[in-house]
Amino acid sequence: MLCRRSFCLAAALAPVPAIAQSGTEARFIAWLAALKAEAIKAGVDPGTAEQALSAVQLLPEVMELARNQPEFKMSWAEYESLVVSAERVKNGKSLLGPNRALIDRFAAPVGLPASMVVALWGIESNYGARQGDFEVIPALATLAFNNFRATFFRQQLIAALKIVSQGHIGLHQLKGSWAGAMGQCQFIPTSFLAYAADGDGDGRADIWGNKADVFASITNYLRAAGWRAGETWGREVPAGTAAAAAGGRIVRPAGANGPTYATTRNFGAILRWNQSDFFALAVGLLSDRIAA
Repeated sequence: MLCRRSFCLAAALAPVPAIAQSGTEARFIAWLAALKAEAIKAGVDPGTAEQALSAVQLLPEVMELARNQPEFKMSWAEYESLVVSAERVKNGKSLLGPNRALIDRFAAPVGLPASMVVALWGIESNYGARQGDFEVIPALATLAFNNFRATFFRQQLIAALKIVSQGHIGLHQLKGSWAGAMGQCQFIPTSFLAYAADGDGDGRADIWGNKADVFASITNYLRAAGWRAGETWGREVPAGTAAAAAGGRIVRPAGANGPTYATTRNFGAILRWNQSDFFALAVGLLSDRIAA
């Protein structure tokens, strides 16, 4: 049956008489049937695939967000003021103390400062307060079916089905942004499968509600990205300074007349998380200010 804002599908993806289907609905049913077969072949258990895809709905709001992303470019000063705000620094400081022992359980063995874990936690989800409220599987299905970066989002959709299949979280608790970034560390589903960690030993990696799993997962990601114990991420230096550290480089986010940062290989590890110099500098600066 075709609903006003979404497609409601028969429980078992069974064919609907042609007279009752719109062309788009019929294509969606066929698309879901092929996806279901692909997911099962990829290791998703049939029960999960059936439950997740039998009544999945297309979400028009997701396509509205995808097609109407704001096109503007912040200056470094604007970005730093927003992302490394005084409030975020203050909240990070207040959260570092009571969470330090838990963070250090995972971060200390790899030489990762606890403040770096807190900084990523703060920038990605405002310390867990902003995780996104879209059900991930319908959101990803909407993007992939509508050919919005279809190959990428189909891959993420199958990975999301695996997350449910493996028992990490329930189907309707699997929530995130409209583009599928999930939990307190905002992992996309393929990153979850690669880096999410079970910090408390309960057999699940719950990056939505379990801080042990969140901190273990952030640490595991940076470890895998090549974080080097005993090195900082970098520091601000006088203009004209040349890169000295092996694997490091000079970053001038505001151009030749703005601030200059000499970065290390650990800056490159942060870039593996998000390939933006602005982002990596913000993480490093927020970490330093939280630790100060």
